Amino acid sequence: MDLFSGINSKIQLPSTLDFMDPGSYIMNPDLVAAVNIALASGQPLLLTGEPGTGKTQLAYKLAYELHQENSAFLEFPLIFNTKTSSVSRELFYTYDALGHFQASNMKSSEQPAPVKAIDHIKLQALGKAIALSSPNETRDTPFYDGPHPQNSVVLIDEIDKAPRDFPNDILHEIDQQEFILAEADHFSIRKNPMSRIVVIMTSNSEKNLPDAFLRRCIFYHIEFPSKKELMQIIQMKVGKHSIYEQEQLVDHFLDIRREIKKKKPATAELITWIKILELGNFLNERIDFHNLSEQQKNTLRMSYSVIAKNKEDLQLIKKIFL
Repeated sequence: MDLFSGINSKIQLPSTLDFMDPGSYIMNPDLVAAVNIALASGQPLLLTGEPGTGKTQLAYKLAYELHQENSAFLEFPLIFNTKTSSVSRELFYTYDALGHFQASNMKSSEQPAPVKAIDHIKLQALGKAIALSSPNETRDTPFYDGPHPQNSVVLIDEIDKAPRDFPNDILHEIDQQEFILAEADHFSIRKNPMSRIVVIMTSNSEKNLPDAFLRRCIFYHIEFPSKKELMQIIQMKVGKHSIYEQEQLVDHFLDIRREIKKKKPATAELITWIKILELGNFLNERIDFHNLSEQQKNTLRMSYSVIAKNKEDLQLIKKIFL
């Protein structure tokens, strides 16, 4: 049976940004306190917690709230996605050496002037934040973005993916808030001391981070939400008085979470799952998971692929709950 049978074909699944609506992000008092300490101290905020608990979304929330208070703040964070090969320089910029070489060797009457290395440099999250804070520093460069200094939130996502030395290296770079374009005649860009750059880093705790790094961060661990907190989140996502805002769905999700052995689903999976059920017209009344219709069982059977992330767990929850 088609999960979306009877649904208008023009209806699209919600995008990732729908799920990360910063206005609906719920912060508990301890997290609010950690954010305020990081803002007051000027230190990076390091967030840990299992995947899907809202670490990345917090950067969107903070950028949104700071923009509401001060329009000089960018409304969205500048993001650096850490890779296993990342080096600290890449926080600031990347240089397309091959593109520069090819452009320099092109024979064209339309391009008589020498090709500049700076035209083949692309600013990355922290570099862009520094450049935006100091328009006077970049006025005669390709990075100039207007006369008004801008503040920003920089997200360094999944820092634990990076090589061992990366965390310590970037703290030095963050402290300096200045970078040099070695390939462009050592042109330097410095942060405007009157502007603000708020740095958030996330880790899935896949490996230990250096002690020296941890000592220089404000740390907060995001726990998996309680049932009460999950209900608040669902209310924000589907709206109060929606038929999909009911404890039975959250209870069923928590039952599944307890049974799954390998990768336990997090808040993001719960939100997606309920959105899928809503789009599939799963409910027309209060649900009783002990008395499901065949149509409901078929819909659940297909929707469980949102929650389980491997074959064994998917088979397990189908066997237990269907």
